[in-house]
Amino acid sequence: MFLDKSQFEPSPACEQVSPEPAGPRRFLQIIQSDFFTLIKLNLLLLLCCLPVVTLPPALFAAHQLTRRVVLDEPVRCWRDFRAAFRGGWKQGYAAFLLTAAPVGLSGSGAAFYLRHAQQLPLLVVPFALCVFVFLVSLLSSTYLYALLCDGRPWKEAVRTAVLLAAARPLRAVLAALGWHGLTLAGVLFFPLSGPYLTLIGLALPVLLGHFFARTVIRQFYGR
Repeated sequence: MFLDKSQFEPSPACEQVSPEPAGPRRFLQIIQSDFFTLIKLNLLLLLCCLPVVTLPPALFAAHQLTRRVVLDEPVRCWRDFRAAFRGGWKQGYAAFLLTAAPVGLSGSGAAFYLRHAQQLPLLVVPFALCVFVFLVSLLSSTYLYALLCDGRPWKEAVRTAVLLAAARPLRAVLAALGWHGLTLAGVLFFPLSGPYLTLIGLALPVLLGHFFARTVIRQFYGR
Protein backbone atom coordinates (compact mmCIF):
# COMPACT_ATOMS: atom_id res chain seq x y z
CA MET A 1 0.00 0.00 0.00
CA PHE A 2 1.45 3.29 -1.12
CA LEU A 3 1.10 6.48 0.84
CA ASP A 4 0.10 9.71 -0.80
CA LYS A 5 2.87 12.23 -0.11
CA SER A 6 0.41 15.10 -0.54
CA GLN A 7 -1.15 14.08 2.77
CA PHE A 8 1.99 15.16 4.56
CA GLU A 9 2.41 18.48 2.76
CA PRO A 10 1.34 21.52 4.84
CA SER A 11 -1.84 23.16 3.72
CA PRO A 12 -1.82 26.85 2.80
CA ALA A 13 -3.67 27.63 6.03
CA CYS A 14 -0.87 26.05 8.07
CA GLU A 15 1.93 27.84 6.28
CA GLN A 16 3.56 30.45 8.41
CA VAL A 17 3.29 33.99 7.14
CA SER A 18 6.40 36.03 7.71
CA PRO A 19 5.60 39.08 9.85
CA GLU A 20 5.91 42.56 8.43
CA PRO A 21 9.32 44.09 9.14
CA ALA A 22 9.21 46.73 11.84
CA GLY A 23 11.44 49.33 13.43
CA PRO A 24 14.64 50.46 11.71
CA ARG A 25 14.47 47.58 9.22
CA ARG A 26 11.08 48.69 7.94
CA PHE A 27 12.19 52.32 7.80
CA LEU A 28 15.25 51.41 5.73
CA GLN A 29 13.02 49.45 3.36
CA ILE A 30 10.86 52.54 2.84
CA ILE A 31 13.91 54.70 2.20
CA GLN A 32 15.35 52.21 -0.29
CA SER A 33 12.14 51.68 -2.25
CA ASP A 34 10.84 55.27 -2.22
CA PHE A 35 14.00 57.37 -2.06
CA PHE A 36 13.47 59.09 -5.40
CA THR A 37 9.79 59.60 -4.60
CA LEU A 38 10.84 61.44 -1.43
CA ILE A 39 13.24 63.63 -3.42
CA LYS A 40 10.50 64.54 -5.89
CA LEU A 41 8.10 65.20 -3.04
CA ASN A 42 10.68 67.36 -1.27
CA LEU A 43 11.23 69.48 -4.40
CA LEU A 44 7.49 69.90 -4.94
CA LEU A 45 6.95 70.92 -1.34
CA LEU A 46 9.85 73.37 -1.49
CA LEU A 47 8.61 74.98 -4.70
CA CYS A 48 5.01 75.23 -3.53
CA CYS A 49 6.12 76.79 -0.24
CA LEU A 50 7.97 79.67 -1.92
CA PRO A 51 4.77 81.72 -2.00
CA VAL A 52 4.29 81.59 1.79
CA VAL A 53 0.48 81.61 1.51
CA THR A 54 0.59 78.20 -0.19
CA LEU A 55 2.50 76.56 2.66
CA PRO A 56 -0.53 74.98 4.44
CA PRO A 57 -2.02 73.18 1.39
CA ALA A 58 1.45 72.17 0.17
CA LEU A 59 2.29 70.72 3.58
CA PHE A 60 -1.00 68.86 3.75
CA ALA A 61 -0.40 67.41 0.27
CA ALA A 62 3.05 66.26 1.38
CA HIS A 63 1.49 64.59 4.41
CA GLN A 64 -1.05 62.80 2.23
CA LEU A 65 1.56 61.36 -0.09
CA THR A 66 3.92 60.49 2.75
CA ARG A 67 1.12 58.68 4.54
CA ARG A 68 0.62 56.54 1.42
CA VAL A 69 4.34 55.81 1.24
CA VAL A 70 4.36 54.63 4.87
CA LEU A 71 1.32 52.42 4.21
CA ASP A 72 3.08 50.96 1.14
CA GLU A 73 0.45 52.34 -1.23
CA PRO A 74 1.33 53.37 -4.80
CA VAL A 75 2.24 57.04 -5.25
CA ARG A 76 2.50 58.94 -8.52
CA CYS A 77 4.28 61.94 -7.18
CA TRP A 78 3.55 64.70 -9.69
CA ARG A 79 -0.09 63.86 -10.36
CA ASP A 80 -1.01 62.87 -6.80
CA PHE A 81 0.64 65.94 -5.28
CA ARG A 82 -1.21 68.23 -7.65
CA ALA A 83 -4.53 66.53 -6.90
CA ALA A 84 -3.90 66.62 -3.15
CA PHE A 85 -2.83 70.26 -3.29
CA ARG A 86 -5.88 71.39 -5.26
CA GLY A 87 -8.39 69.22 -3.43
CA GLY A 88 -7.13 69.63 0.13
CA TRP A 89 -6.43 73.32 0.51
CA LYS A 90 -9.26 73.78 3.02
CA GLN A 91 -8.04 70.91 5.15
CA GLY A 92 -4.48 72.22 4.77
CA TYR A 93 -5.25 75.68 6.12
CA ALA A 94 -7.40 74.31 8.93
CA ALA A 95 -4.82 71.69 9.98
CA PHE A 96 -2.05 74.29 9.88
CA LEU A 97 -4.00 76.69 12.08
CA LEU A 98 -4.98 73.94 14.52
CA THR A 99 -1.32 72.99 15.01
CA ALA A 100 0.82 76.08 14.35
CA ALA A 101 -1.38 78.59 16.19
CA PRO A 102 -1.60 76.73 19.53
CA VAL A 103 2.09 75.79 19.42
CA GLY A 104 3.22 79.31 18.56
CA LEU A 105 0.92 81.16 20.96
CA SER A 106 1.46 78.82 23.90
CA GLY A 107 5.22 78.76 23.33
CA SER A 108 5.38 82.55 23.26
CA GLY A 109 3.16 82.74 26.33
CA ALA A 110 5.31 80.27 28.24
CA ALA A 111 8.46 82.27 27.46
CA PHE A 112 6.75 85.52 28.51
CA TYR A 113 5.43 84.22 31.83
CA LEU A 114 8.71 82.50 32.63
CA ARG A 115 10.63 85.78 32.29
CA HIS A 116 8.32 87.54 34.73
CA ALA A 117 7.68 84.66 37.15
CA GLN A 118 10.46 85.75 39.51
CA GLN A 119 8.82 89.12 40.04
CA LEU A 120 5.31 87.71 40.37
CA PRO A 121 5.23 84.03 41.46
CA LEU A 122 1.53 83.71 40.57
CA LEU A 123 2.55 83.77 36.91
CA VAL A 124 3.68 80.16 37.36
CA VAL A 125 0.05 79.12 36.89
CA PRO A 126 -0.41 80.60 33.37
CA PHE A 127 3.12 79.42 32.54
CA ALA A 128 2.16 75.83 33.41
CA LEU A 129 -1.03 76.15 31.37
CA CYS A 130 0.90 77.40 28.35
CA VAL A 131 3.39 74.54 28.66
CA PHE A 132 0.52 72.04 28.82
CA VAL A 133 -1.15 73.46 25.70
CA PHE A 134 2.21 73.55 23.90
CA LEU A 135 2.97 69.90 24.63
CA VAL A 136 -0.52 68.65 23.79
CA SER A 137 -0.59 70.57 20.49
CA LEU A 138 2.91 69.47 19.53
CA LEU A 139 2.48 65.79 20.38
CA SER A 140 -0.95 65.46 18.75
CA SER A 141 -0.01 67.29 15.53
CA THR A 142 1.32 64.27 13.63
CA TYR A 143 -1.68 62.15 14.64
CA LEU A 144 -3.99 64.94 13.52
CA TYR A 145 -2.45 65.15 10.05
CA ALA A 146 -2.48 61.37 9.66
CA LEU A 147 -6.13 61.09 10.65
CA LEU A 148 -7.13 63.92 8.33
CA CYS A 149 -5.19 62.29 5.49
CA ASP A 150 -7.27 59.16 6.08
CA GLY A 151 -10.46 61.20 5.67
CA ARG A 152 -11.58 61.28 9.30
CA PRO A 153 -14.12 63.99 10.23
CA TRP A 154 -12.71 67.09 11.89
CA LYS A 155 -14.16 66.62 15.35
CA GLU A 156 -13.21 62.95 15.43
CA ALA A 157 -9.69 63.69 14.16
CA VAL A 158 -8.99 66.39 16.73
CA ARG A 159 -10.43 64.40 19.62
CA THR A 160 -8.64 61.19 18.62
CA ALA A 161 -5.31 62.97 18.03
CA VAL A 162 -5.35 64.41 21.55
CA LEU A 163 -6.34 61.07 23.07
CA LEU A 164 -3.64 59.19 21.16
CA ALA A 165 -1.00 61.71 22.24
CA ALA A 166 -1.99 61.10 25.85
CA ALA A 167 -2.39 57.31 25.54
CA ARG A 168 0.81 56.72 23.53
CA PRO A 169 3.15 59.51 24.68
CA LEU A 170 6.37 57.74 23.67
CA ARG A 171 5.29 57.33 20.05
CA ALA A 172 3.97 60.89 20.09
CA VAL A 173 7.33 62.19 21.32
CA LEU A 174 9.23 60.22 18.67
CA ALA A 175 6.87 61.46 15.95
CA ALA A 176 7.19 65.07 17.12
CA LEU A 177 10.99 64.84 17.32
CA GLY A 178 11.12 63.27 13.89
CA TRP A 179 8.92 65.87 12.22
CA HIS A 180 9.37 69.11 14.15
CA GLY A 181 12.78 68.45 15.67
CA LEU A 182 14.52 67.39 12.48
CA THR A 183 12.93 70.23 10.51
CA LEU A 184 14.00 72.78 13.12
CA ALA A 185 17.55 71.41 13.11
CA GLY A 186 17.75 71.80 9.34
CA VAL A 187 16.53 75.40 9.53
CA LEU A 188 18.88 76.34 12.39
CA PHE A 189 21.93 74.99 10.56
CA PHE A 190 21.10 76.81 7.32
CA PRO A 191 22.96 77.59 5.02
CA LEU A 192 25.16 74.57 5.83
CA SER A 193 22.04 72.39 5.62
CA GLY A 194 20.98 73.93 2.29
CA PRO A 195 21.69 70.84 0.11
CA TYR A 196 20.02 68.57 2.66
CA LEU A 197 16.90 70.77 2.84
CA THR A 198 16.73 71.01 -0.94
CA LEU A 199 16.96 67.28 -1.58
CA ILE A 200 15.15 65.57 1.29
CA GLY A 201 15.23 67.76 4.39
CA LEU A 202 11.52 68.64 4.23
CA ALA A 203 10.04 65.28 3.22
CA LEU A 204 12.19 63.11 5.52
CA PRO A 205 10.92 64.69 8.79
CA VAL A 206 7.32 64.25 7.62
CA LEU A 207 8.10 60.62 6.79
CA LEU A 208 9.55 60.05 10.26
CA GLY A 209 6.48 61.54 11.91
CA HIS A 210 4.10 59.26 10.02
CA PHE A 211 6.38 56.27 10.48
CA PHE A 212 6.26 56.53 14.27
CA ALA A 213 2.53 57.31 14.34
CA ARG A 214 1.41 54.58 11.95
CA THR A 215 1.41 51.64 14.40
CA VAL A 216 -0.67 53.54 16.98
CA ILE A 217 -3.26 54.56 14.41
CA ARG A 218 -3.35 50.99 13.07
CA GLN A 219 -4.20 49.69 16.54
CA PHE A 220 -7.27 51.93 16.68
CA TYR A 221 -8.42 51.93 13.05
CA GLY A 222 -6.75 48.90 11.50
CA ARG A 223 -4.95 51.02 8.89
